[in-house]
Amino acid sequence: MSEQQHDAVNHPKHYTAHPSGVECIQVTEHMGFNLGNAVKYIWRADLKADAIEDLKKARWYIDRELKKRGAA
Repeated sequence: MSEQQHDAVNHPKHYTAHPSGVECIQVTEHMGFNLGNAVKYIWRADLKADAIEDLKKARWYIDRELKKRGAA
């Protein structure tokens, strides 16, 4: 791994370790806040110790987006 991938501030390992080689922010910066955060938590769910917690956080952001759009 390069030094850049060990940078916990600019390139956290759980954002850069996806098998696709794509960094999460490259996708989420093109989304709104709630949807971007939901994708972020889904993206890293299996790259961190507690996948269930991250999936629950993703659901929380999706629920906020649904309320915002009047669908919940």
